[in-house]
Amino acid sequence: MNVEVRGLSKAFGPISAVTDLSFEAGAGSVTGFLGPNGAGKTTTMRMTLGLVTPTSGTATFGGRRYADLPRPSATVGAVLDGAGFHPAHTALDHLRVYARMGRYGRARAEEVADLTGVSAFAGRPTRTLSTGMRQRLSLATALLGDPQVLLLDEPSNGLDPEGIAWLRHFVRELAADGRTVLISSHALGEIEHMADHVVVIRDGRLVTTGPITGLYGPATVLVRSPQAGLFAAGLTAGGVRVEHPQPGLLRIHGLSTAEVAAAAASHGIALHEITPERPTLEQAFLHLTGGSR
Repeated sequence: MNVEVRGLSKAFGPISAVTDLSFEAGAGSVTGFLGPNGAGKTTTMRMTLGLVTPTSGTATFGGRRYADLPRPSATVGAVLDGAGFHPAHTALDHLRVYARMGRYGRARAEEVADLTGVSAFAGRPTRTLSTGMRQRLSLATALLGDPQVLLLDEPSNGLDPEGIAWLRHFVRELAADGRTVLISSHALGEIEHMADHVVVIRDGRLVTTGPITGLYGPATVLVRSPQAGLFAAGLTAGGVRVEHPQPGLLRIHGLSTAEVAAAAASHGIALHEITPERPTLEQAFLHLTGGSR
């Protein structure tokens, strides 16, 4: 089930939080929703769920607005910042209450607790839970209806390294099962490992959308060779852009490692090292959004 955002805009008085935003998150994939602080990510997520009314435009799930879904929580599960828990309820109490509200049955609460690791602290009052535990409990709540779409706003907040590794694997499994997963996150390193596609916004406007590999730009390859100067001359004569950052080292633009190796063989050049090089997601993100370190 696809998430489709078309011409979505939201103004708070004179301030435009989101402007004419359009993108799509497809089934069976993880889409990273990226942007600087204040870019409009959370506002957009809330508009898709009807928690904020758009000034114009639409957000639909399989062609229907969230409010028009016959059983919304069985179609869309959401984890947003600031999820509230009754302080006197245990984690399992919380899940049982929401399971009953959604008519999912008492057993479903225990199933999602086991799926998300909540069962390890199921008997603890929610007021005593750490931020990471609350994130797991929020995710378990979102999964009660076994939804086809997951909207996750900063889901790794408060998770320790083990929890982040678990989340990465869990999210990939959800997508492999054919679900649509849209993740808003500042943890670019994690998005780099989780996402298939990205949507990048700045100041409420779309910057780019597409496969995550498309952010990185043309390939570059680092080569170390005792014949670096000779190799550089041959490549340059063939129209390839080559940098020579230090003696014996070349940075070759626009060729894959296989093409570089083939070119070296054709010129009779000995290579001591050949390494593909690409920018990190953080570097690509900062370039696209005009940020700086």
